[in-house]
Amino acid sequence: MLLALAACDGRDTPKDKAAGLAAQNAAIARGREASDTLPGTPMAERVAVIGLLNKRNGQTRDLVMKPGMALRVGDAVVRVRACEQTAPWENTPEVGAFVQLDVRSPGNGKWFRQFSGWLFKNRPERNVVQHPIYDVWVRECRMTWPQTGPDTLKAGAKPKTGSAGAAGNADNAVEAPEPAAAVGNVAN
Repeated sequence: MLLALAACDGRDTPKDKAAGLAAQNAAIARGREASDTLPGTPMAERVAVIGLLNKRNGQTRDLVMKPGMALRVGDAVVRVRACEQTAPWENTPEVGAFVQLDVRSPGNGKWFRQFSGWLFKNRPERNVVQHPIYDVWVRECRMTWPQTGPDTLKAGAKPKTGSAGAAGNADNAVEAPEPAAAVGNVAN
């Protein structure tokens, strides 16, 4: 029993870290595959704007990157794996990006992953980068959403009767109702 507890000293072994990174990369790949089938700008064409603050010198930079890119600024490397924003018709707008921050140790020159996860513009408390020198946050995710699709009808518009309708026959097409006139004081 004591040997089992001694083995669980809270430190990750290289094998644990490798397994964690493999699982994280697999999740990112699944997310990319799923996003390629969704409407909107394909992931490879989106552009994320990430803010980077160096707390030592007070310098702030805006890093403009596409998902998959990494930029080095001093002893920090910022990677963007994905960025998303809610569709314009959603009630609660959200902008987020999956960001990774690697920082070089001044003592031995090795790079260490300081943060890996989703950051949200409107909800910075969800995931916080905890580093004494660097801070990163999402400013925007540039992408577009289609305004119309194959089944989209504008309010008050009549469907086209010259082409096949949903049933495949123009004779089965149903006309959209006329907009209702304004009604005053309606009694129940």
